[in-house]
Amino acid sequence: MPDFPFPGLRAKSPVIVGSGRLTGQERTIRRLLAQGAGAVVTPTIHPAPPEALDERILRLPVGMPGGAACSKRPVDHWLRMLRSLADASLPVIASVHADSPAELGMLARAVEITGCPGVELGISCVDEESDSEDDSPQRVYDDTYETRCWVELPLSVRVAVGEGLEDRVRAAIAAGADAVTICPRTGGPEPGGTSGHDRAGPGAGPPVLAAVRRLRRRGFGLPIAARGGVASGREVVDYLRAGADVVQVDTAPHTDAYGALRSLVTGTERVLAGIGTDTGPSAETAP
Repeated sequence: MPDFPFPGLRAKSPVIVGSGRLTGQERTIRRLLAQGAGAVVTPTIHPAPPEALDERILRLPVGMPGGAACSKRPVDHWLRMLRSLADASLPVIASVHADSPAELGMLARAVEITGCPGVELGISCVDEESDSEDDSPQRVYDDTYETRCWVELPLSVRVAVGEGLEDRVRAAIAAGADAVTICPRTGGPEPGGTSGHDRAGPGAGPPVLAAVRRLRRRGFGLPIAARGGVASGREVVDYLRAGADVVQVDTAPHTDAYGALRSLVTGTERVLAGIGTDTGPSAETAP
């Protein structure tokens, strides 16, 4: 398994638990890693999270909105937790976001001091009530560049599929990003979806898969994490074959956190080894 999402962080599995409400407790993070996750990404840490933040999880026919969540917990809480996890040499990536590039850079620096092995910039932060202009190439560049000025820590940038994706990825690269996380579209209303939230579940996968494939075909060589619509090892492998280096999962583990994750990890191993098809969580029990 190649180093990902950053140099020096060698994931034992391409299945990563992405930023979300599932990863908000230290004991849960440790258990997810014990079940075989290659790494875990925290909920998005923000210096001043929205006061009206609603942490309920909604299930819709097209998936589950609100997957990549901003945390209500204060920064100091997260710094203590990240220090504890870093002391155990665990592959936990801090997702961070702020209202300005300067605040974001300072927050990333505080995370770096804990010994955390990497950060993911939650530029496509799903708990914001924002429009597509907030996810512009200029914003991606400004946030990434300022963060890079503050830290030497390996850095990934979360960007949403949609118009201008390649320009946003180029902006991230130009500003010093080591990797990108491609996630479902956020912000405006989607057919069958909700406004202002990340769409997860079955309806989210095809656009992300197509975006990863397109980036690779057009010569983008940086590491890519793909996120959206993953419920089986076969779907993980589809992303890997399209050009993703690792795959972030969030919705599927909400059904049965540890069992579903273990099924995804073992199902992925079976498909890669050519001994199974894994079309769902029960595949690990197949002969």
